Formats: sequence, C-alpha cells, structure tokens
Amino acid sequence: MKLLIIRHADPDYAADSLTETGWKEAQLLSERICKMDIQDFYVSPLGRAKDTASLTLKKLNRHARECEWLQEFKPLIKKPNKDDASIAWDWLPADWTKEALFYDRDKWSSHKSMQESNVAEEYHRITRSFDELLAKHGYEREGSYYRAVHSNMDTIAFFCHFGLECVLLGHLLGISPMVLWHGTCAAPSSVTTLVTEERRKGIASFRMSSFGDVTHLLAAGETPSFAARFCECYDNELERHD
Repeated sequence: MKLLIIRHADPDYAADSLTETGWKEAQLLSERICKMDIQDFYVSPLGRAKDTASLTLKKLNRHARECEWLQEFKPLIKKPNKDDASIAWDWLPADWTKEALFYDRDKWSSHKSMQESNVAEEYHRITRSFDELLAKHGYEREGSYYRAVHSNMDTIAFFCHFGLECVLLGHLLGISPMVLWHGTCAAPSSVTTLVTEERRKGIASFRMSSFGDVTHLLAAGETPSFAARFCECYDNELERHD
C-alpha cells in the first residue's frame, strides 16, 4: 500500500484558506495527483486543506472523507523563556536540543512543558485514529510494524498539515516528532510518499520513498513557498525569524 501525505498549499491563515500563490500551487498539484490511481482521499476539516484538495477532487469527480484528527496538531504549551502559550513546535534550537529526551521516540512528550498540556494524549489519539484507518485498508498495527491482513497495492491520499504530518511520520518510522518538526520542512503543496514493504509474509513496515516532493511546482517554474521555514541567515530581514 502507498500513502501520500500532502501538505496544504500556501496558506492564508487569517481566512483559513489559500493565498493567490496557494491556489496556483493547488492547481499544479491537482495536475499531478489526477494522473495517479488513488483509491481513497482523506482530508483535514480545516479550510486550507479542503481548498487544496478541492481542485483535485473536482477534476476527478471524487469526494474525500473528512477526518477531524487530520487537522493541524493543536496543543498549546508554555515554552522556556516564553510568557504565553504557543504551538508545541518551533522551539529555538538552543532550548530544545539540550533536552536529550526530545530525541527519544518514547519519552519526548514527558518534558515538563509537554506534560502541562495534553500533548501526549493528543498524539496518541491521532495515531490511534490513523491506525484504525490503516486497519480498514488491510494493515493492523502490531508493536512497531503492521500485520498485513489484506496485502494490497492501493494508494490513499491525505490532505493535511505539516505539524500533523510529522506526527504521522514519527509514528510510522519510529522517530520523535520533535526531531521531525525541527529538522525537516515540507513546503506547501508538497507530497510525501510512503510504501509498505512485506519482506516476510504478513509482516509489513512503511518506508518513506520521498519527503516533501515539490516537483510539480519546479516543473512549472514555480518557486516553492517559504511557509514553515525560518531565515536562512540571520541578516535576511524579509524572512521569518521567530
């Protein structure tokens, strides 16, 4: 089975929709996705994800199942040196890298800042919902791999968000989402692909064959949007710092 995890196109967060650039990205994405044989579509309930999916779905005359748990990872926490609560990622490197437990796939959410919110509970709720869906497609979670109850070569697509994508990838690949949140960046409208490998009958694992692929943008001469990134150099005044 193949999973496509698609980040929404360039967002207009205030309107929970897309910018003009975002609509162009979604159009280019749709031209790519429409060429694929996709069995099922799933989408976040948030407008920017639904708008991104809408162009593909309209072209194919298809519908997506809206999943509440696919919305952006939303727990708010108190970070070091911060007075107000904010999202669970985008920590300054000097703060999160000194905590060894953040690199641990099992202990990352035990940090005091995480414990004071419902980060662990939300993480487990999302991953349980994800596994329930995968089970309906023939793959049941068993420890750190999946039991291939009904092996198949279906492709299913998820239109969602970068923070949520890192939660799903951390669960599938056994990586702390803190490492993924801070060490990767999937540009708007990018496609991340995972494929099952069943090297022994009935035992499957997911391997990521591509991350944050934006070839549909590059082929059209469209520069990927900067959303989710920070300044490449500190003196780059027009790029996001904090």
